[in-house]
Amino acid sequence: MTRPIPPRLAVIADVHGNADALAAVLADIDALGLESILNLGDHVSGPLAAAETAALLMAREGMLCLRGNHDRWVAELAPEAMYGSDRLAHDQLSAAQRDWLRGLPATATLGGEIFLCHGTPRSDLAYWMEEVREDGRTGRRPLAGIEAEAAGLDLPLLLCAHSHTPRALRLSGGRLLVNPGSVGCPGYVDDDPPHVMQSGLPDACYAVLERGAGGWRASFRHIPYDSARMVGLARAAGRAEWAAALETGWIDRAG
Repeated sequence: MTRPIPPRLAVIADVHGNADALAAVLADIDALGLESILNLGDHVSGPLAAAETAALLMAREGMLCLRGNHDRWVAELAPEAMYGSDRLAHDQLSAAQRDWLRGLPATATLGGEIFLCHGTPRSDLAYWMEEVREDGRTGRRPLAGIEAEAAGLDLPLLLCAHSHTPRALRLSGGRLLVNPGSVGCPGYVDDDPPHVMQSGLPDACYAVLERGAGGWRASFRHIPYDSARMVGLARAAGRAEWAAALETGWIDRAG
């Protein structure tokens, strides 16, 4: 994005191959008249429609895309070394689509005003605003740790993703830190360390950022869409946890 930063932006992340959720979000963005989209990565990994998703993203004008951890693995690891979701996506993608993923930046700074990353400024594998506790439950990270990650980033707007959890926090100096949530994967199971992330809402989620007299502010949009095709793809791949999350927003309702 070389042109001046507009006063209104769409921020999306964690599509994870859900082409139907992405199409619904892009339609909503267009209806709002937002011409600039910042995409924080993890575009294709999962048992869904990786090639279709990549084609939608690559064809979209006015979008800046970062590389997430799963994008890095899909593009760079040998297929036999990949996790299941990454291998499923890899096998759908064309060589040109994998090259596109490989060429995406890990972080970006726009106009001396916005910093973008997938996880944290130093790692695409770490949560910026969340933590996994000893009992395996997740919650907001203590503010001191969040602030420590932002050290040296004296920009008014900081953007992250990776946890699939929509959240906005005001940091020292008035800086706004925003995670837009997940477009296409409202819940997942991770084993390092073991935990479950789940939104409890199956809708596609993204954020709208607006710059006003008092600085940047965020609002979150939850977009209902017909998830039946994606649920069917997840079930056909034997991924019951993906199907549950796509259908209900939950994997483990006890959580």
